Amino acid sequence: MDIDVALLHQIIFIIGEITIVLVFGIILLSLVMVSLAILSIRRGRIYFPSFLKAGMVLLEGLTRAIFRLFGLEDYQIHSFFIHLHNTMNKKAFEAIPVTERAIFLPQCLRSSRCPAHLTPEGLKCKRCGLCTIGAWLPVFEQMGYRVFSVPGSSFIKRMVKKYRPRAIIGVGCLSEVKEGLEMSDKMGLISMGIVTLKDGCVETLVNWEDVFEIAALGVDPSRIPREHPPGECASTP
Repeated sequence: MDIDVALLHQIIFIIGEITIVLVFGIILLSLVMVSLAILSIRRGRIYFPSFLKAGMVLLEGLTRAIFRLFGLEDYQIHSFFIHLHNTMNKKAFEAIPVTERAIFLPQCLRSSRCPAHLTPEGLKCKRCGLCTIGAWLPVFEQMGYRVFSVPGSSFIKRMVKKYRPRAIIGVGCLSEVKEGLEMSDKMGLISMGIVTLKDGCVETLVNWEDVFEIAALGVDPSRIPREHPPGECASTP
């Protein structure tokens, strides 16, 4: 069978042109997304969140590289992703009854002298007063939340499988929260992330007012305690 060389060359040329257009289009799209993200970070307001989230998920590697060219560090990129994720999920989270939500706290928030022992459902707080977890548990439980203090994602998956929450609030360090939100998306959960103010494995810090603010979204005001502990960040009183 004879092959028309001229036609073959023309097909190859057309494929090459299409490839070049696609490459430039992807680069241009990434530049637009990065520009919008940087503008959002600097002004504290997210522009075109749906477009940004879809684009950043689709072109994460390329956009990360461009972010670095603009001088942004990984923690800034991750922080923006979490803020974007929370913004996108806020309305859906509000619509889910609080009885179908759960809060997951990292065990590193507890005191180094914590008397609680690890169980198949995580740490069972003894409310001994050595850290602020015990003071805040009644607040979230009065709202209707299940609250777990867990050492890792395997516990989260186990509790989600057992109790079937439709929405969760996850607290942790920057990388853990980002990974947790991605895991939640794959599991079909509506998730909200809160980053601790101090990294580490022992006595980390969180702003409890941030946790309370998100936890109160869409909750019947009659279930929200009028008084609650101070929103101190410290893990110990």
